[in-house]
Amino acid sequence: MKLKVCGMKYQDNINEVALLQPDYLGFIFYEKSARHFESVIPEISKSIKKVGVFVDADIEEVIKTIKKHHLHAVQLHGHETPEYCKNLQSQDIEITKVFSIKDQFNFNDLKPYEKVCDYFLFDTKGKSPGGNGYTFDWSILNNYKSTKPFFLSGGIGLAEINKIKLFKKSKVSKYCYALDINSQFEIEPGLKDIEKIKIFKSQL
Repeated sequence: MKLKVCGMKYQDNINEVALLQPDYLGFIFYEKSARHFESVIPEISKSIKKVGVFVDADIEEVIKTIKKHHLHAVQLHGHETPEYCKNLQSQDIEITKVFSIKDQFNFNDLKPYEKVCDYFLFDTKGKSPGGNGYTFDWSILNNYKSTKPFFLSGGIGLAEINKIKLFKKSKVSKYCYALDINSQFEIEPGLKDIEKIKIFKSQL
């Protein structure tokens, strides 16, 4: 499983996390988020993909942001339609559509997005579009009907190490492309705890 560290905000902290060589770094372009990114992304290793996180943003604004920050991927956290995703495919960029889960989920909802997204991301349904800080019941994913790779997100922290190891033994885990970490590795919103991320990587 690959690793994505999301909700990056501060330049020095971005550079420190980049030295740990995650596969993805996420930047949130959503004004209502405490992790809203308004700076310039520093030069980081070309092996790390830069992800822009958007919530029901105007598509022209998304394209403008992709070009400005040389993003490699977008993560769509709102109510974006399949048509919206299809329009973004012209940007030659990875597209991840987010779906929030609490106690249950209708996996038929994914069908219209199968051909217009590269990945799905499953997050915990909460007050905010993301970064709510707690996990959902991963056993719900045993009903996953697709073969499209997905990111597993939502409150993942050091306390979930054993849970992740158990999840890896499930059949659906072969479609789990990456783990997405955020709020459980923060000193404050947007400021990541380097030591905690180091421990997480080593224990995985």
